[in-house]
Amino acid sequence: MGIIPSFLQTGEADEATENMVSAANQFITSLSAEQKESALYGFKDKKRITWNFLPDKFIPDVQKRFGLPFTKMTPVQQILAHGLLSSGLSSQGYLKAVTIMTLEQILHDLEEQNPIRNPHLYYVSIFGEPSNTGNWSWRFEGHHLSVNVTITHGDKVSVTPSFFGTNPGEVTSGLFKGLKVLKQEEELARELVGLLTEEQRKTAIIANTAPRDVITGADIKVDRNQFDPALGIAYADLTGNQRKILFMLLKSYAYKYRPEFVDQITERAGDIDENKVFFAMAGDMTSGKGHYYRIQGPTFLIEYDNTQNQANHVHSVWRDFDGDFGEDLLKKHHEAIPHEVAE
Repeated sequence: MGIIPSFLQTGEADEATENMVSAANQFITSLSAEQKESALYGFKDKKRITWNFLPDKFIPDVQKRFGLPFTKMTPVQQILAHGLLSSGLSSQGYLKAVTIMTLEQILHDLEEQNPIRNPHLYYVSIFGEPSNTGNWSWRFEGHHLSVNVTITHGDKVSVTPSFFGTNPGEVTSGLFKGLKVLKQEEELARELVGLLTEEQRKTAIIANTAPRDVITGADIKVDRNQFDPALGIAYADLTGNQRKILFMLLKSYAYKYRPEFVDQITERAGDIDENKVFFAMAGDMTSGKGHYYRIQGPTFLIEYDNTQNQANHVHSVWRDFDGDFGEDLLKKHHEAIPHEVAE
């Protein structure tokens, strides 16, 4: 058995994708012709692989965020947009996503009504025609949140790049004091580091200072060369309890999505050699100190960075070296179908 075994089945992936098709088509049906021009794109449109996690104001004009924003939706359409978001996420993931959106209002209040902080500046984009047989995708995106779901053959699913961030990482005052959206992602890593022996730390800690942000940023494709050779401590060199904590940390990222999709992605990856999964950290994992960690396998990369705003501003991302935006699935799709008839 590999280090990431198949998860317990909780339903069929094709049933879950049917839910997404239904949610997407209900949203599309509610749109006016003008709104459709903002929300709908061809599956081959280059915008499908363009993403970002910054506030709108800080995105260069050449990369300006697109899609239909909540600010231009009716209340009913906003509900349907949330229906699409929830159709791809687990209950835990959906709760984290909407709480991240709520943080924009908290920032708006903390920063004396700063106009760039707006919980309605989240955008929905759909690429291709939602169906149970073809290729299509959707994105739900705004500050600190980018959910990208790609479906091929109607039932094969990719969920990367997946970005969840929080500012503040922990709310320190006001009505929501103590709110910490990405608590598991921070505290499990801190627990794992605390369990390492001095000898293990020499391998796991790759730098005394954390980078200012996740290394991959909003790159369209991860440069594998930046992470080769892999640094950090191998899963194989951890003890039983340390392995358990690392596995729980991995699940805190994967289980933001529907278990059916996670199971499918895990099955595609197959058994993973325990010598080829690494945990690496940089900086100081003490609360309030800047820190960074990553978990790297042959196909996947998870990054977490908390350095900004006196280490109270979190960026976390799950990437796939070969399969962001469903590229691995699409490659297999085109290899299986003659080019002239492929979608």
